Amino acid sequence: MPGVDFILVTKNTLSHGTKAGHSTILGIVTGLTIWTLVAILGLATIVAQSTVLFSLIKYLGTAYLIFIGIKSFKSKGNLSVELENPENRTSSTSSFTNQYKTSFLQGFLSDVLNPKTVIVYMTLMPQFIDTSRNVYFQLSMLGAILIFGTILWFLCVVHILNHIRVWFKKPKFQSIFNKVTGIMLVSLAMKLAFEKS
Repeated sequence: MPGVDFILVTKNTLSHGTKAGHSTILGIVTGLTIWTLVAILGLATIVAQSTVLFSLIKYLGTAYLIFIGIKSFKSKGNLSVELENPENRTSSTSSFTNQYKTSFLQGFLSDVLNPKTVIVYMTLMPQFIDTSRNVYFQLSMLGAILIFGTILWFLCVVHILNHIRVWFKKPKFQSIFNKVTGIMLVSLAMKLAFEKS
C-alpha cells in the first residue's frame, strides 16, 4: 500500500492542482526538517525510547489520518480540476489560499506525527554515521539528502499527475477517487495504530 505522503500528494494534486501538490510537498519537507533538527539535537533517541512520547505521536498521527480519511470519503464529487484556470482564480482567491494552507498542513502533520519517521532517524541513519568524525555535520548532511530526495521524487509525481488531471472532470469518477483515498488513509491509520513499536 502506498505511503501516506504519496497518497496526500496524489490526492491534493489531482483534486486541487499543482500548487496544492507543491504545498503538500512543502509541508512534508518542513516535517522532515523538524525531525532532522530533533535528530541533530539528540532528541530522537529520547522520543524513540519514551513509551509515552512515542505512543502520543503514534496515536495523534492515527487520529489525524482517520480524520482526513473520513473527510475525503464523505467529500462529494466536486474536485476542483479547473483551479488553475486564471478566470476561476480571480473569482475565489481566498478559497485557493485556504486549500493551499490545508494541503501544507496535511503534509506537515502527516510527517511530524508519523512514528516511522523517528524509526528512520534511529535505525537507518546511524548505519551511515562515522562516530570518529563530526556526528552533527553527518546527521545534517544525511537529513539534507533525505529532504532533497523527497523534494525531487514528489515534484516528479506532481508533474506526472498534472498531465492526467483532465480525467477527473467526471463527478462519478471524482466521488470514487475521494472514497478510495479516504479508505486508504483510514486503513493506514489503523495499521499504524495496531503496529507494534
